[in-house]
Amino acid sequence: QVQLVESGGGSVQAGGSLRLSCAVSGYTWGTYSMGWFRQAPGKEREGVATIDSDGTTNYADAVKGRFSISKDNTGKTLYLQMNSLKPEDTAMYYCAACNRAGGIATLPVADFTTWGQGTQVTVSS
Repeated sequence: QVQLVESGGGSVQAGGSLRLSCAVSGYTWGTYSMGWFRQAPGKEREGVATIDSDGTTNYADAVKGRFSISKDNTGKTLYLQMNSLKPEDTAMYYCAACNRAGGIATLPVADFTTWGQGTQVTVSS
C-alpha cells in the first residue's frame, strides 16, 4: 500500500522560499504520476505540480517559473521547491499519487487516490 508523508511547510514572508518533501513508500507501480496539490480555506483542492514515472513534469499556470518539482534517484522522495512565494500561495499542501501517467495536464484530481496528511504553507505580505 502506498504511503505518503509530507514535511517542510511553514510560515514565510512574501518573496521567500520553502521546500516541501514527500516520503513515498510501498508503491510497486511501473507507471505513475505523483505530485503536489493545495487547498486554501473555502476553495477547491487544485493541482500545483506533478511528475510522472518518465520524468515528465506539469505545472499549474499560477506557479510556473516559481515552483519546481523533482524526485530523488530512488523515487522515494518527492520535492517541491517554492520560490518567490506570494500570499495567494497560502494553503494546505498535499502530496498525492496516481497509478497512471499524465499529471495535472490530463488527470483530474479525483484520479489521485493516494494522499498524504498535508503540510501548511503560510505566506504573509
